[in-house]
Amino acid sequence: MSAEAVEATELGADLRHIRSWIFDLDDTLYPPESQFMGLIQQRINDYVVRTSGLPADEALVVQKGYLHDYGTSLAGLMAHYRIDPHDFLAEVHDVPLDVLTPDPGLRAALERLDGPRIVFTNGSKAHARRVIERLQLADLFHGLFSLEDADLIPKPDPRTFARMTEQFGVAPDSAAFFEDTVRNLEPAHAIGMTTVLVGTRAHDPNIPFVDHRAASLGPFLATARLPGDA
Repeated sequence: MSAEAVEATELGADLRHIRSWIFDLDDTLYPPESQFMGLIQQRINDYVVRTSGLPADEALVVQKGYLHDYGTSLAGLMAHYRIDPHDFLAEVHDVPLDVLTPDPGLRAALERLDGPRIVFTNGSKAHARRVIERLQLADLFHGLFSLEDADLIPKPDPRTFARMTEQFGVAPDSAAFFEDTVRNLEPAHAIGMTTVLVGTRAHDPNIPFVDHRAASLGPFLATARLPGDA
C-alpha cells in the first residue's frame, strides 16, 4: 500500500449507524494496481472477438459500449447474440490468481466491523469464492450475492439491489455499500444506503450520491468510527 493511497483516503468516517456491510468484489477488496481485472478483460475481449467476428480493436469498442449501456459485457452480448451466459462466466473468470496478495491490514480492518458482511458482485459466484479465498477473507463474509443470484441482471439495476437487500434482510438506512464503479453507487444511495467510493476514482469531485471516499479500503475501515464508539 503506497503512502499516497493512505494519505488520500478519508480517515475517521462516522459509520456508527451502520449495521450491515456490503462490498463489491473486483477492484474493491483488492487494489486495482494488481491488474487482476486486466486478465479478465483480455478474456472478455477474446470472447467478443470470437462471438462477433470483429477485429480485436473494433471488438474492444463494442465491448466497452456494452459495459456502458448494459452494465456488463455479458448483458450486452446476450442482447445481441445467442450465447450461453454460464459458459461465458466460466471462461472469462478462468484466470490465474497469482497477482492477488492477502492484505493483513485489510483483514484486521474488516474484523472490526460488527454485523453481517456481504460480497455483492457482478461476477460469478465461483469467481467471487476463488478471489475471497485467495485473499484469505472468505471466513469473514456472511453472504455472497453474485450475478447468478440476480438472474444475470447486473448492478446498477435497482431490481438487483432490491433482491440483494431482501435476500439478506438488509435495512438500507443502516447499511454501507463499498464500490469502485461510480454509477453502481447511485441506486444504493437512492434507497438510503451510505455509499463509499473506493479506489482510483475516490476523489473525483461533485458526485452527489457518494457519502465517503476511500482511495485505500483498509485505512478507511481501520480508522472509521463504528457502532459503540463514542
